[in-house]
Amino acid sequence: MKVTLLTYTPEPEKIVAAAARCCYSNDDPDKLLDNMTDEKAAKFLQKLNDLGHQSPIEHVSFTFAISGVSRALLAQITRHRLASFSVRSQRYCGFNYADFIKPPSVEKLDVEDIFDESLNQCKTHYDKLIEAGIAKEDARMVLPNAASTSMVVTMNSRELLHFFSLRCCTRAQWEIRNLANEMLKLVKKAAPNLFAKAGAACEQLGYCPEGKFSCGRAPSLDKVLEVYNSAKIKES
Repeated sequence: MKVTLLTYTPEPEKIVAAAARCCYSNDDPDKLLDNMTDEKAAKFLQKLNDLGHQSPIEHVSFTFAISGVSRALLAQITRHRLASFSVRSQRYCGFNYADFIKPPSVEKLDVEDIFDESLNQCKTHYDKLIEAGIAKEDARMVLPNAASTSMVVTMNSRELLHFFSLRCCTRAQWEIRNLANEMLKLVKKAAPNLFAKAGAACEQLGYCPEGKFSCGRAPSLDKVLEVYNSAKIKES
């Protein structure tokens, strides 16, 4: 897997802070960046986080180049509808055996021979169909979810926070979790204050919203409410 941050909105934290100021200022919007320092932007971002006011962070976006991931991952990431995708086409691009993604569990349980045999058969049948004159757009039907792909993905900051909350979670499938963690590292370097609390939902909320499926890293919402209500009873 290779993940590169291709580009992002210049001075993203200042842009978000200026957008937030527009909600609370009588100044013209084009003046809101005047005298906006890094320190002021950081304070505005902290205030937005405290208030839960997330609409201003939609004004900045980040674009990634992603390669060496499976079509199974593609099916998952495209469920994030507030993102833009450009994906390598199996209709126009050829395919070779090196373009398969092997799950770590296959190596761990020593069943690589079964996995490799299945992929070899898919590749062999794909090649035979191409040789027989079948177009790539039809021959690709025999390719598995393990087939590799690459893509360019753009998300705004608010969608990224949502993406991280779901896909950095330990319950997320291993491949998209690895991708989310790599993307998070890159955006934290570009906008550390904007993504200061980004990560799995428990890291953003302080509790786990997964209920009985919780991994145990953070208390459940029921537990948090139980402690809170207990404290309120003692106060009264």
